[in-house]
Amino acid sequence: MRILEFLGICAVTLLVLLLALFLRRRLLMRGGGTIALQVRVHTLVPGRGWSAGIGQFVGDELRFHRMFSFAIRPKRVLNRRELTVDRPRLPEGAERRPIPGHWVVLSCATPGACVEIAMAESTVTGFLSWLEAGPPGSTARRPAVAPRPAEH
Repeated sequence: MRILEFLGICAVTLLVLLLALFLRRRLLMRGGGTIALQVRVHTLVPGRGWSAGIGQFVGDELRFHRMFSFAIRPKRVLNRRELTVDRPRLPEGAERRPIPGHWVVLSCATPGACVEIAMAESTVTGFLSWLEAGPPGSTARRPAVAPRPAEH
C-alpha cells in the first residue's frame, strides 16, 4: 500500500511540474513579441551546447528564456545597441541534431563575448529588422543572409 501512495505522490508531483512549465511558457508568450530560438550556452564540445528556448523582445533587449526551466529571469539578455551580427550560416556537423534543418545560425558579437543564435529562416528577417530599427548611433550591422544550398 505504501508503494502505491509513493507512486501516486510522484505522479501528482510530476503533473504539477509539467503544468508549471506549460504555464510559464504561456505567460512568456502572452504579451507577444516572442520567437522560438536556440542559443549556444557553452562551446566545450564542438557542435554541442545549444539550449532551446523563447526569445522575448522587450524594448532594446532580446531576453532568452530556456524552454525547460522554472527560472523567472532570462538566461541571457542581448541589448540591440551592443549586438552586431557577423555572419549567418547553416548548421554544421553535430549541430544538425539539435537544430532543425530549416534554421540558420547567426554568429553575433557583444562587447563581452561572441554569441551564436539559431532561429528559423522565416524569423531571421524579423530579427534583423528589429536589430536595424534600433535608435540612431547603434552599432548593429545587418549581413546578407546566405542562400540555402541546393539539396540533392
